[in-house]
Amino acid sequence: MVISLSSRFFPVLTFLLLLDLEPALGLGLQLGDGQWDLHSSSRCIPIPANMALCHNIGYRNMRMPNLLGHESLGEAIQQSVSWLPLLARECHPDARIFLCSLFAPICLDRFISPCRSLCELVRDSCAPIMACYGYPWPAILNCDQFPADNLMCVSSIHNSTSSHPNSRKAVPRASCRDCELEEAESIRDALDTFCRNDFVVKLRLSRLNSSSVNLAQFTLASRLEVLKHGPLLGGQIRARLQLWLERDATCVRNMTRRQHAGGTFLVMGTVQGERLVVNKAYSWHKRDRNLMTAARKWKKHRCRG
Repeated sequence: MVISLSSRFFPVLTFLLLLDLEPALGLGLQLGDGQWDLHSSSRCIPIPANMALCHNIGYRNMRMPNLLGHESLGEAIQQSVSWLPLLARECHPDARIFLCSLFAPICLDRFISPCRSLCELVRDSCAPIMACYGYPWPAILNCDQFPADNLMCVSSIHNSTSSHPNSRKAVPRASCRDCELEEAESIRDALDTFCRNDFVVKLRLSRLNSSSVNLAQFTLASRLEVLKHGPLLGGQIRARLQLWLERDATCVRNMTRRQHAGGTFLVMGTVQGERLVVNKAYSWHKRDRNLMTAARKWKKHRCRG
């Protein structure tokens, strides 16, 4: 029997994965006949609200110790925070289900582990994103240790291998080069790029003094210059951009690679539901005369087609 859990996926990021996960999937838990045997001291407890990774996952109670060997709830919460940036990168829509099946296993009469195929789907989509930051897929999450799908286990909700004609692949492609800064090749090229995107905003990023509470390492300066707002209302732009800072770690990291304290940038992209996707980014400086001239001409420019 394969168990499928339905849940709401929430985007929560800058990428500081702290993969110092505790022991292995053991600690008295043995995989026998395809099932995890209950630890003699195993107990059911409510998933606390401050366990953001798994709160509101679709069930209320979890087993402790969990499948990562965390003996205390505090330890599980502390370690789970390290994975929020990966969820924010939205590397796979089932990443949260997979992680919570380990950090906060559902409280039934036996431990229910993730299916091997779920692990492989999440690993194949998320490991390349982690590699952008120099983190390998941790050995503790070796997919071979999980049961095949013909056993009782947590399976994928968004099976990207579905052959149904109406199915759509929601898994993004990993890229370590998102938002690499460019220079405008010509005024016309810059104006055409403005036309092709939903929004164009000049903004200033300032580095936060501490990222221990905020997942984003940067914040928006008080003033934004919106050249094009597209389908967004004026009041929505700041809030959406702040969410973008928390979601697109690779993008922000590449933009600020040579400007560690922050800087002024021209960003543009598309609106996808509640999410802004930045497609192009330029450093705003006087040397890029094509970009600065295009920005001045934009108000009177008419897009072709």
